[in-house]
Amino acid sequence: GAAGTGGGSYAAKAEKVLAFARAQLGKPYVRGAAGPSSYDCSGLTQAAWKAAGVELPRTAPDQAEAGRRVDADELLPGDLLFFGDGLRHVGIHLGDGRVIHAPEPGAAVREEPVASLPFRSAVRPA
Repeated sequence: GAAGTGGGSYAAKAEKVLAFARAQLGKPYVRGAAGPSSYDCSGLTQAAWKAAGVELPRTAPDQAEAGRRVDADELLPGDLLFFGDGLRHVGIHLGDGRVIHAPEPGAAVREEPVASLPFRSAVRPA
């Protein structure tokens, strides 16, 4: 895995992840897309973490296995949040109960409250 490579704190990596994700706000959701002009949910999270030097698998269920599970009460900005049955949807935790994600076809990358989504689990990739 990515552990031990690159150096730098988790917070420093997360800053890069969040800066990248915020720069994608408003771009369209396209199934199977991994940027730079459009994304699906796991394409966005993969590209954002790649901006911080961390390679993630391509799909949301695989990303759910690609880090340390964290409980809802210990979330940090940058953590991957998984939603719905089968962990098929993933977003990036911003802090303050907010998430950036690529929601669905016909919608753009957006920021919204975690509470508005069916939160299931979270993973810390780095």
